[in-house]
Parts: sequence; structure tokens; C-alpha cells
Amino acid sequence: MKENRKIVIPGGAGLVGQNLVAHLKREGYKNLVVLDKHRKNLDILKKFHPDIVAEQVDLAEAGAWEEHFKNADVVVMLQAQIGDLSPEPFVRNNIISTKIVLEFIKKYNVPYTVHISSSVVKSVAKDHYTTSKTEQEKIVLESGINCVVLRPTLMFGWFDRKHLGWLKRFMHRVPVFPIPGNGKYMRQPLYAGDFSSIIVSCIEKQISGKIFNISGLERIDYIDIIREIKKATGAKALIVKIPYSLFYILLKAWSLFDREPPFTADQLKALVAHDEFEEIDWPSIFEVERTPFHEAINKTFNDPEYGKVVLEF
Repeated sequence: MKENRKIVIPGGAGLVGQNLVAHLKREGYKNLVVLDKHRKNLDILKKFHPDIVAEQVDLAEAGAWEEHFKNADVVVMLQAQIGDLSPEPFVRNNIISTKIVLEFIKKYNVPYTVHISSSVVKSVAKDHYTTSKTEQEKIVLESGINCVVLRPTLMFGWFDRKHLGWLKRFMHRVPVFPIPGNGKYMRQPLYAGDFSSIIVSCIEKQISGKIFNISGLERIDYIDIIREIKKATGAKALIVKIPYSLFYILLKAWSLFDREPPFTADQLKALVAHDEFEEIDWPSIFEVERTPFHEAINKTFNDPEYGKVVLEF
């Protein structure tokens, strides 16, 4: 029975994990274990889901938390360092933690794993995140475990603290919202609600031995994403285009005063890198319904239960 299947989710207090837990419970799964080192985000998770196990652990350090993998039916590997100015957190949270989690998956013979990789492994951009996620995926594939690998593009949705969520909050704090260059940078944003449905489908179908590139199926320029956010949230900020070079200098200056800036110069480079990711018919493959972008944006920011909740960086 679904309610008895034990699902362990390392790194499950972030954007995808918070959405996934909500979707899993909606589908009838109750035996859920979330392992994450971020106390405040775990507290947010437990506030909405007091009936699940949510434990604060550092996945880059082996410990008693390995006991949670005992009798597990599924592991969904979500742990990931997304942003920082130095390489060490990426190595620790994307590489070392993955090796330890894989060790426990093997030790306790967990029969099935869903590994969340990233579309950046096929990106032309080169930064700490891209390099570490590429190595992370390689480690998983060479481990020999029974798994499926999903490579999502830029995601947004409930609890978004880093990408579109930050853009929305910034837009509501300033009278002028700057756009680098002409803003015509094609994106393929993926709604976290749809991605959670894909993960649930993998668990139920036990799809394994495959790699899927999961991109948003609507191609949207960055400036049009900003306009859609403004429309959905009623922001008053004036959208103004500024030269790319000036935008880059401003981000560099910001990083001098903020050790964990929500938007870095490296991410600006990735924004304009002209990446174009493979589009597959994932609604048919995984038998899930795609949410149109404008509808997904509205759900993200205007949901009565989750729309105003923001995770920490």
C-alpha cells in the first residue's frame, strides 16, 4: 500500500522537496522521511506536515541518520548547493554528500532511487554549480544503483526563494526593476508542481535505467517572465532595460557586501548563455498534466496556503 511505502528524501526541505512532500501526501504516501541541514526550512516543512519525519542532519557527514535508510523503499536525492561565491560548499553539498548517501543506499539495499540532476550538465555555461552537478550525476550513474535520473531546467513554484520568487520580492521592494540588455534571453522554466508529479510517476512506475531531460515546454524570454510576474502579483515597479556591462558591475559590487547574494555574476552569465534544452513529451511519458506558464505563475504567488511562504537561502 502507498501509505506504508517508506520514501527517504535527502535535501527535501528546499523548493522541490517542499512541493514534492505536498504532492506525495496528496497521492496517499504517508511514510516520508526528510533529511536536511537547514533548520528554518525544516520548521516550515513540519508546520505544514507535522505527521512526517523531518530531521536536521549534515548529509556531508556520516552519522546515525543512516538508520533512516533501513527498510526504505525509495530514495529521492534532492540535496544540492545552488549558489555561493566559493567552490567549497558545492563540493561538500553536491559531491561529498552524494557519495555518503549512495553508501547508505547500497548498505541498506534500497531498491529504487530517483536522482535529481540538472539541465546544467548540458549547459554551455561553466561555473561551480554546473561543474559540481555534472560530477554528481556521473557519480550516481557509476554507482550501479537502480535509479532514474531527471534533469530539470530552471524551476519555480511554491516556496521559491531563489529564482522567480526572489525576482518577485525584489520587484515589490524597488520602484525600478532593471533588465540586463534587451531581456531577450530565452528560458524554459519548469513548474515545480509539474516536476513533483513527474517524480511521483517515476516512483509509481519504477522507471529505471534512463535519463530524462525535463524542461519547461513553453519558451519564454526573460523579460516576458518578469512581465508575467508583475502582472500576477500587482507589482508597481517600472521595468527598465540597462546595459549588460553595467548590470554585471552592479552584481559584482553587491557580492562585496553579501556573502550569499541571491543573484550572482555567474548566474547572469548563465542567463545570457543561449542554452536551449531538449524538449520531450513528458506529459505523455509520465502521464501527468502540464500546467500552462501563466497559470503556474498565478498558482505560485497567489495560492492561499503556500503562495506567501518563503524559504531561507
